[in-house]
Amino acid sequence: MKKRARPEVSEEKDRLMQFDLFDEDVAEILSVDSYADFKKGLLASNCTRCPLHEGRTNLVPDRGNPKTDLVLIGEGPGANEDEAGKAFVGRAGQLLDKIFASIDIDTNQDCLIINVVKCRPPGNRAPTKEEAKTCSVFFEKQLELVQPKIVGLLGATALRHIDPRRKKSFSMAEEAGSFFRLPRWPEIEFMVLYHPAALLYDGKLKARMWEHIQLLAVRLGLGEANLEGRKRVQPSW
Repeated sequence: MKKRARPEVSEEKDRLMQFDLFDEDVAEILSVDSYADFKKGLLASNCTRCPLHEGRTNLVPDRGNPKTDLVLIGEGPGANEDEAGKAFVGRAGQLLDKIFASIDIDTNQDCLIINVVKCRPPGNRAPTKEEAKTCSVFFEKQLELVQPKIVGLLGATALRHIDPRRKKSFSMAEEAGSFFRLPRWPEIEFMVLYHPAALLYDGKLKARMWEHIQLLAVRLGLGEANLEGRKRVQPSW
């Protein structure tokens, strides 16, 4: 009786098959050993691998510090990010900065912020499965080079594209605040967080986000002794 391939083996096979389709520029970007070289190569490539490049102003590789234990992943650049060439610099990014500052994390110094796709989707829509798959080799390389201890997944889109085991529909109310690991990255602990844009839309989610961000602080070793004190004072983001 023929054995069925394990899901993680099939996923790895599919990923390796993509490499056969790469042009030389992409192969060169992915062959580097330093984050600085990766970022330089990506920006210089003027990537045209998917239709998103047609409407972009700038490629948006990241924001923050690659020498970190914490990486945050969003879905894609918005208008402000496309203009600036940096991730999370609009209203949602400003709120994100305040949220992490409340647990003494400077998002420009203490973490790296990236997105599932590096170009702005039209109308700020979520990236399609095909767009995310095409761009996945870049955020995968970023995780390989940074080797973070924890990755925060900001919103449903990031969760869906990072964890292929997820169903098409799931409840963020149930997923937010949870931790899990993936066979692909056994050394990384992933945490599901609300996207800050969701908090701008529904302020009631801020209380839950505050609970979740405190759990993240403990996971990062930022001081469990201070957790009870933090609980008494919810910041006015």
